Amino acid sequence: MDIISLPVEIDEKKIDGRYRLVMIAAQRAKDLSFGAKPKIQTKARKVTTIAIEEAVQDKLEFIVGEEAKIAKEEAKKFDYRRMLEDKKKEATPEELTDLEKDLKVYLHEKEALDKKALEELFGERQEEAGAEE
Repeated sequence: MDIISLPVEIDEKKIDGRYRLVMIAAQRAKDLSFGAKPKIQTKARKVTTIAIEEAVQDKLEFIVGEEAKIAKEEAKKFDYRRMLEDKKKEATPEELTDLEKDLKVYLHEKEALDKKALEELFGERQEEAGAEE
C-alpha cells in the first residue's frame, strides 16, 4: 500500500475519524520504533507506514471516551522514571554493583594521576621561571 499516492480508507464504525487514525498510528509507530514486532506482513519499511497499515486493517486495539481518560490518568500516576530516580536515591554503598565500584576506583585513580601530571607540568614551568630570574 503506497500511503502517499493512495487515499487511506478507514472503517467509520471502528475508527471515527482521520485524527483518531493519526493518533493510533503515532502511538503504534512509537511502539514499533522501540522494537515491537509488526502485526501484519508488509513490504513497508518505515514504522509510520506499517502503523497506518495496521490501524486501517483493524489489527490494533484502542480505547476511546471515558475509558481512555481513566487509562491516561492511571498512566500518569505510574511514572517509571520517577520510580527509578527514587530507587537510586535510596541505594546504599553496599548495594552498588561491581561495575559501579570499579568505576569509582578508576575515576579516583584517574583523578590522582591527573593531579600528579598537572603538578609536574606546572612545577617544571615554575622552576624554569625561577631559573630565568
